[in-house]
Amino acid sequence: MVKPPIGASSRSAQAYGRRANRRSYHDGAQVNAYVDDPYHRIRRAVAARLVADGVVGGRPVLELGCGPRSMLDPAQLPGPLMVADMAETALREARRTAGGRAVPVCLDATRSLPFRTGSFAGLLTGELIEHVYDPVALLRECHRVLAPGGLLVLTTPNLATVQDRLAFLFGRAPRQVDPLHPYLWLHIRPFTASLLRRVLRQAGFVPLAIRSNHVGWRLPGGRWVTSRLLARLAPGLGGSLICAARRSFDQPSPRVTDATER
Repeated sequence: MVKPPIGASSRSAQAYGRRANRRSYHDGAQVNAYVDDPYHRIRRAVAARLVADGVVGGRPVLELGCGPRSMLDPAQLPGPLMVADMAETALREARRTAGGRAVPVCLDATRSLPFRTGSFAGLLTGELIEHVYDPVALLRECHRVLAPGGLLVLTTPNLATVQDRLAFLFGRAPRQVDPLHPYLWLHIRPFTASLLRRVLRQAGFVPLAIRSNHVGWRLPGGRWVTSRLLARLAPGLGGSLICAARRSFDQPSPRVTDATER
């Protein structure tokens, strides 16, 4: 694991994070290793259902940071599906697994998105926002490329799971901020449900719903005990936050910082 330079500026820190993420996810192998795990399978299914049920109109739907396997079934969408990632190898695999029914675009989500304002009816991004240095800038770009009334669905690990809340009372750090973890060290912007709502409003969105995959408790032997019912009743305690938000019909996009300053 390569450490970032000490005293790095915001621009160099963003560039460092970009390189670190590219090294970890360039071929999609890490993503393929976990997407069939029940934790992620439920997360992805809940997010995909929110998109399929909430997108209106015939404009395209964009999945940002799709990795090698899109969460969306093009047949369930009212318009075309576009999949985007910075990793070309993973992107080719995503197009293949979608049966050629998804249009691939190679891009860097930490820069201005290469789409016209109001291009999409929906936008899905899974497990991406925690990896970027400036999440508000990312969300403002998502807001810009969505049409008025467009739907955003995003997922991100929850900083305040029920087990982490109790552990914090005894001086133990939440799992999501462990700099020694083999991949969580790349999660530089962890979120709670309330913080996610605040950030979405700051970027111009109207939050609609928070969902979760399951509420879990890890036993001393490593086995997980999980509950889908608790996740439905108290999603803010769950392992993953799955949030739906909408761009309002009458609100212009907030000013987006120039890409060279991110």
